[in-house]
Amino acid sequence: MRIGIDARIVHYARGGISNYVLHLLEALAALDADTDYCVLYSRKDRDPPLPGPNFHPVACWTPSHHRLERWALGVEIARLGLDLLHSPDFIPPAGGISRSVITIHDLNFLYYPQFLTAESRRYYNQQIEWAVRRADHILADSHATKSDLTSLLDVPPEKVTVVHLAANPAFHPLPKAQARQVAAQYGLEPEYLLFVGTLEPRKNLPGLLHAYRLLLDAGVTAAPLVLVGGKGWLYNRIFERIEVLRLSEQVRFLNDVPDADLPGLYSAASILAMPSFYEGFGLPALEAMACGTPVVVARRASLPEVVGEAGLLVDPDDPDDIARALARVLTEEPLRTKMRELGLAQAARFTWEETARRTLEVYRSVLAR
Repeated sequence: MRIGIDARIVHYARGGISNYVLHLLEALAALDADTDYCVLYSRKDRDPPLPGPNFHPVACWTPSHHRLERWALGVEIARLGLDLLHSPDFIPPAGGISRSVITIHDLNFLYYPQFLTAESRRYYNQQIEWAVRRADHILADSHATKSDLTSLLDVPPEKVTVVHLAANPAFHPLPKAQARQVAAQYGLEPEYLLFVGTLEPRKNLPGLLHAYRLLLDAGVTAAPLVLVGGKGWLYNRIFERIEVLRLSEQVRFLNDVPDADLPGLYSAASILAMPSFYEGFGLPALEAMACGTPVVVARRASLPEVVGEAGLLVDPDDPDDIARALARVLTEEPLRTKMRELGLAQAARFTWEETARRTLEVYRSVLAR
């Protein structure tokens, strides 16, 4: 087999999909030494991800998310003679390949178009229906996303395989002294409240800030709320909300945090809050549980599927409900202990080895048709 994997997004955007690509490549290399893999990467990337000797670099001029990328990329890769191309960022090329597998992480842009810029809405909305028809098979991060594909886009259920993601094995509980040392690098004392993710509307940070203000006013906590993540888009409302709620002194922003520091930041936190309106998977919740940190997440989309019985579920439209759940975790020691134990067990159910194994099964199934 000669399989291509489109890894161009790794150069253009750090985040969930980039991490998915990197971890999948590493897990496939550990699992499959026989297949000839071509890794498509941006010509601007000086260090393309090549996890094994059977992974070969293919520099591409076509940038990710370009309005003409599906045609331009098809022309670029036609010479490679690929039997199959996996597009982890969901837009396959219009030509140049025999078989196509795509991964769709979420359909946030269909549920909440107001959460995207006009340019992003055009990019996704004008291509999603074509992409699901063009692909020979679709991988979905969660059963929730598969349900969305069948209900919103009329994709046949048999065309979609659910392949869960996993946390990096580096995410595990750290000794208190080590976690405290990591937190101290950022001027933090342990037991702060934590959010990890891009600052964008679907993350519902205004709702979390409102809930946090309720906790402060009720005297439940005086610990800071730490927001780890870069600015995405349409984030001004977050900063406006901080001013209105008088939270400038209590909310800390940490941008460009190295991946190596994240296990320490999770381990030193009292709780991870993720009251998102929509998540295709919700990897920070899984990472937090793997570090032994209790999680409070929205009762929405994939998040209940990811946290199982280990997390507390809240209505993302109700700041009072978010505040009540956070208060329970912060004040009830037996509950915290139980959530840590359940969270560690739940996180252990997800591994990149299993993600790669199931992905490879899909490749082989598509090629056998």
